[in-house]
Amino acid sequence: MFQKFKRVEAGTAAVSLTTIMILYWDLISHEMVSDISKIWEISGGLCLKVEGKMVNGTIHDPLVGGNTSVGGPDGDGTESTVVTGVDIVMNPHSQETSFTKEAYKKDIKDDMNSVKGKLEEQKPETVKPCMTGAAEQIKYILENFKNDRFFLGENMNPDGMVALLDYREDGVTPCVTFFKDD
Repeated sequence: MFQKFKRVEAGTAAVSLTTIMILYWDLISHEMVSDISKIWEISGGLCLKVEGKMVNGTIHDPLVGGNTSVGGPDGDGTESTVVTGVDIVMNPHSQETSFTKEAYKKDIKDDMNSVKGKLEEQKPETVKPCMTGAAEQIKYILENFKNDRFFLGENMNPDGMVALLDYREDGVTPCVTFFKDD
């Protein structure tokens, strides 16, 4: 489930602006998304749907273990690789994983039992609506299972939140769905 954090970045002395960026973190693993993307709630507020876009990024060898000093100060000897992907997956360094339908059912059942226990302790009045909404969302996910790609946080913690990547009705616009808690 998600936890929201606000990161405040101060402006320069010449400009007294304060920028607030909302980061959404999986409680177990890693930052999953920020508010730089279009985000809306679905399933009665149980999930966030985040719209992304296809982007090109460059990976320079020094970032993945290369040594620029070997080739000289002008950068000779280093190579760059252009990668294409979905920004809302690439930006937080989410890692793709895979599930069979049966394995996902078990994983999401375990997750929902954990969430239910946490809610019973902290917000008992929300248990019934949350579980009802979760059941509806999970039914939708399982009906469309073949369309989804699955991602974990950067650290690949198997107990972390699984983000589901699918495309809008236009077949072009990527969207990621996250279960949330707040």
